[in-house]
Amino acid sequence: MRSWMRAASAMFVVGWGANQFSPLLLVYRADSGVTASVVTTAFAAYAAGLIPALLLAARFAQRFGRRQVVCAALVLSAVASAVLLVGGDHFWALMLGRLVAGVASGAAFGPGTAWIKDLSADAGPGAGPGAGARRAAVALSAGFGGGPLVAGILAQWLAAPEALPYLVHLCLTAAVTPFVWKAPDPAVPDPAVPGPAATVAGGSRQSRPRLRTALLQREFRWEVAPSAPLVFGAPTTSFAVLPALVPLHGPEIAAGGGIAGLTLLTGLLVQPPARRLSRRGSHVTRHWGLVAAVLGFLLAAAAVRLAEPALLIPAAMALGACYGLLLVAGLSQVEAWAAPRDLAGAAAVFYCLAYLGFVTPLVVTALRGVLPPAPLFVCAAATAAILIPATALLRRASPGHPSHTG
Repeated sequence: MRSWMRAASAMFVVGWGANQFSPLLLVYRADSGVTASVVTTAFAAYAAGLIPALLLAARFAQRFGRRQVVCAALVLSAVASAVLLVGGDHFWALMLGRLVAGVASGAAFGPGTAWIKDLSADAGPGAGPGAGARRAAVALSAGFGGGPLVAGILAQWLAAPEALPYLVHLCLTAAVTPFVWKAPDPAVPDPAVPGPAATVAGGSRQSRPRLRTALLQREFRWEVAPSAPLVFGAPTTSFAVLPALVPLHGPEIAAGGGIAGLTLLTGLLVQPPARRLSRRGSHVTRHWGLVAAVLGFLLAAAAVRLAEPALLIPAAMALGACYGLLLVAGLSQVEAWAAPRDLAGAAAVFYCLAYLGFVTPLVVTALRGVLPPAPLFVCAAATAAILIPATALLRRASPGHPSHTG
């Protein structure tokens, strides 16, 4: 196993653990009476753990090394599954498990992306500019898609639906952790870096100005930041919102897992063409991702308005394509302009903006009494459509663009 594959396997397992929860919501609703408000709270608990961990993990990684932080994230991911396994039918355990899963994801994704880039610098197949970002995106997408797909199948047709999916994740974690621990860590920890409480996502005091400068670049302000919430807002709409709004026929749990798997595996499959598009510029990949978002939200609106579950399939594919295209565009651009020492922090900021999309269930639930879901999805499609020309125009008009510098 190549060194970068060891690091990528950690991203895969943590992503698996983060998203295996989605199809099990139907199990909890049937067996434990979980309501829509509890589902919304569970997603909010995940985000509440994830965003602070994203910001602090870069500091820990700089002080203790990326391997140690990613291995700690693997342990936390296993702890989250263990909590849900033991007490997932209780509200407190459901919230605690999701909170810990969020912390594990936040601890893994920023340092893990930077670590995979470091390990991709060798002369292996596929190595080259952007290889680390692509490999991190593939590992994350495969875990995000595989987790709910397998969990839905296990919960639908095998015994102990509230336990078996978590046992599978615990076994995966136990199998992968020794390989991850043996991977080299080219980034030398800096004991002189002050504790993580001192700052967030920044590195040492000398590196904070560099990171701030990178985050203020026109590409980040006008292209990456406005579209980043759609990275997870689009797929969350597909697998966490639509199955609750459109009646599913047949095996509901497996169908819910299948929708999540289709969404995120589509995001995985579009990443090779996204890489080729990125050769013409990350903005090209981003624009196609926004086009996919427009199509996906319009199909979602039609599925809800017509109560037609067959429309969930093309909607899931379009929203998944949006996820994959925007994830590759964002990570590739962050990798291109962030200094090696600042990459974990820059990736953490990108993931923070991307994970704002996890508030989608909360927004739909809060606005349901004011604006029905179908018109809300049409508004989301219109917003994504506006971003296509707006980001291009703002980018051209921003100071330092080639049109101004000649």
